[in-house]
Amino acid sequence: MSLFEQPHRRLNILTGEWILVSPHRARRPWLGQTERITDKGLPAYDPSCYLCPGNKRAGELRNPDYSSTFVFKNDFSALLSDSSSEAFQTDDLLSARGEKGLCNVMCFSPRHDITLAEMDQKAVQLVVNAWLNEYKTLGSLPYVNHVQIFENKGEAMGCSNPHPHCQMWAQESMPTEPAKEIACMEAYMQRKKSCLLCDYLSVEASANERIVLDNNDFTVLVPFWAVWPFETIIIPRRHMASIAELTWNEQASFADVIKRITTKYDNIFNISFPYSSGIHQAPTDNAPHPEYHFHMHFYPPLLRSAKIKKFMVGYEMLANPQRDILPESAAENLRSLSDIHYKAVRS
Repeated sequence: MSLFEQPHRRLNILTGEWILVSPHRARRPWLGQTERITDKGLPAYDPSCYLCPGNKRAGELRNPDYSSTFVFKNDFSALLSDSSSEAFQTDDLLSARGEKGLCNVMCFSPRHDITLAEMDQKAVQLVVNAWLNEYKTLGSLPYVNHVQIFENKGEAMGCSNPHPHCQMWAQESMPTEPAKEIACMEAYMQRKKSCLLCDYLSVEASANERIVLDNNDFTVLVPFWAVWPFETIIIPRRHMASIAELTWNEQASFADVIKRITTKYDNIFNISFPYSSGIHQAPTDNAPHPEYHFHMHFYPPLLRSAKIKKFMVGYEMLANPQRDILPESAAENLRSLSDIHYKAVRS
């Protein structure tokens, strides 16, 4: 079977789910329209922004005059710490249960007009360090069993405020996607007596077809089972369950690959590239998790231009995900892009 010529299915080893790949429908990734859009010129400070230093937030509280990262409790949290854990059940058909948790927001920078890709490596490292502290602090709460750190970047991903920020949601139960990954990692360790992502990273290093970039501590690649056009995953080379285990040097390395991959994203179409990203790591349930290998996902929707997006519709909503552009082709295109941001080149 030729993976580069004929339709086939690929298994997502982290979730146990399949994706349909149809390479014959798009021989090259740069088909279709290639129109550009102009970046909106944002000010370094916006007096109407509820995340800028010194401004009033949506919940009427006022931000301090912060100069680095800034973390605060979400004024309109999706989870509440005083929620009841009572269950609702009707005839084994209607089931619900109260969910306790809390939601924090982190501003990456006091500047309104930059993103992770445009921040220097030291500033991104401060973000990584703040993530580490949030994971440990939120995870230490007695009722919290999972901490999800994620960023929605750009209007295409439903982000209503361009100020660079992310969210941390901490909750009682394990969400669906991390639970799938834990189940697959546990099953693999029981079967193989080794770590799923450690072994997968070894296979990818040998093939060297989908690796986009790396450094001494991390590898960024387009996963074999990628769904989104330029989807990537960041995997630490050393086996560790969470970012809490990162040394200071590894935090710097993590910041380095985050800055480089987000820069490459922006350089694809010379725009601030939208994506949803998130860190998957071990539960905070005080149980040992030798099977877990933390990693970070990037899911960007843009397909063949700055305006053409991939949507989950039709077959993908009713059957399973499908893609035309090969993960290997996407990796090659990302690999070929500069690590220097296009705005820096212009200046």
